[in-house]
Amino acid sequence: MTFDTMPPTVGHALAQTAARHAGAAYIEHGKSYSWRQVETTVTVLARRLQALGIGRGDRIAIILPNCMAWIHTYLAAAQLGAVVVGLSVRYRGEELDFMLGDSQVKAVLAPLEFAGFDYVKYLNAARARFPNLQLLLFLGEVGEGQGLDFHSLLQAGAGDEQLPLPHAAEPDDLLMIIYTSGTTGRPKAAGLTHRSQLASAGAQKAHTQAHAEDRVQLAMPLNHVGGISCGVLTQLLAGGCCELVPMFSADAVLEMTRRNPPTMLTGVPTMLTLLLINPGLAQADFSRLRLVIVGGSNVEPALLEHLQAAFPQASFMNLYGLSESSGAIAMTPWQADQQALLQSIGKPLAGAELMVAGADGASLPAGQVGELWFRGAGVIPGYVGAQSDGGAFDAEGWLHTGDLGYLDAQGLIYLMGRQKDMFIQGGFNVYPAEVEAVIGTHPEVLMAAGIGVPDPVMGEVGRYYVMQKQGSTLTPERLQDFCRECLADYKVPRQIVFRDQLPLTPAGKIQKAVLRSELTLA
Repeated sequence: MTFDTMPPTVGHALAQTAARHAGAAYIEHGKSYSWRQVETTVTVLARRLQALGIGRGDRIAIILPNCMAWIHTYLAAAQLGAVVVGLSVRYRGEELDFMLGDSQVKAVLAPLEFAGFDYVKYLNAARARFPNLQLLLFLGEVGEGQGLDFHSLLQAGAGDEQLPLPHAAEPDDLLMIIYTSGTTGRPKAAGLTHRSQLASAGAQKAHTQAHAEDRVQLAMPLNHVGGISCGVLTQLLAGGCCELVPMFSADAVLEMTRRNPPTMLTGVPTMLTLLLINPGLAQADFSRLRLVIVGGSNVEPALLEHLQAAFPQASFMNLYGLSESSGAIAMTPWQADQQALLQSIGKPLAGAELMVAGADGASLPAGQVGELWFRGAGVIPGYVGAQSDGGAFDAEGWLHTGDLGYLDAQGLIYLMGRQKDMFIQGGFNVYPAEVEAVIGTHPEVLMAAGIGVPDPVMGEVGRYYVMQKQGSTLTPERLQDFCRECLADYKVPRQIVFRDQLPLTPAGKIQKAVLRSELTLA
């Protein structure tokens, strides 16, 4: 599928897939939904939302774990031309207040409660603070005047089933707002359009050769591009099937594989590590597995070795993407050698351009480290909301990612970490991602995260937080000696802190911002 043949909107994409494919679209709690059933339910929901005053451009916040209500509402919004604001069930009062107000939400879909948080109480109080917030939908019944039961909107008999529902959206209309993880200050609202999401998902579909027989257990959260673009939309364009994992649990995913063996396995390194060390792996069914995709960063050597031993029949790829690129924008080529898989994040997907930019914005030659800039494919037009910052997008359409990297002679991209992660130790640039990769090869290490910390002599030195494997007797000194065998002396960690856990984002990435904040609180 080329850009020229891409459906103009996600609503059109659903109609096209429902007409072409009769197989399962989604599985939730063992129940299967066909593409035709999904389209019918989505159309009913779109009409009901329209009757409740939701139209083109209106914002609908979804605060749910992965579930069919999420999928149905996202696709109904796409039909109406409305905009979904994806919010995590881990967010709490202050975070939700900012995002609901910043995105000018008109409707919210939420559980009655989740993890001890009372959404009925919070959202009813929020209506007094946010004049735009008019419609509250809950997965369950609430008291009179407190909101509507979402499931009641899907019931037949309202008399509007035969009313025409025009595809109100245009390709460049907003479809989704995703709040990026802010490291300082407030998070920014990435404005994804129908065109940008379909371009990213279409490029990933083509690259991974996704097809209607594919099945994936989808644990990446739907309020994140890893779930909605890389998962839902890629499979929608292919006609494949997603089994929804409400919240990632290695036990739950492995149990699902016994009932519905996957053809693709996708996750961040943390998720894949937890699957491999789970005792249930031996009873899981990966007999149909053809492709393993590691999202968020290139795979660590030890993890890759264990994955290849566990799944010898599968191919492996790294996936690089951002909220600002609507999903994947670079992936490992097919038949890449082991070295390329271990050290690079691959090449830009079809329709995407890459430039490695120096401090002056000029393109750097192969081998030189600079900031990765992308344009084309799924790159969004910009941020929306009060925190919009034009500095990330320039007049020529380049997205300045804030990630550092370089190209080799074959055009492979080597990621060196976030620009803000780099620190200068005694006059030398140190990229924590490079050191973390070495630490991760130690047989007693589960995961590691490095930051620069102030030092009176060197200016900054590296502090690395390390999770050990169960039963490890590793000491900081032994780990430093291990690093000296592989790294220049100025890159060897000066400080090593062992931790039982590391702070993770809802998508399973290590939150270095939390580790940095500990320094200011100390």
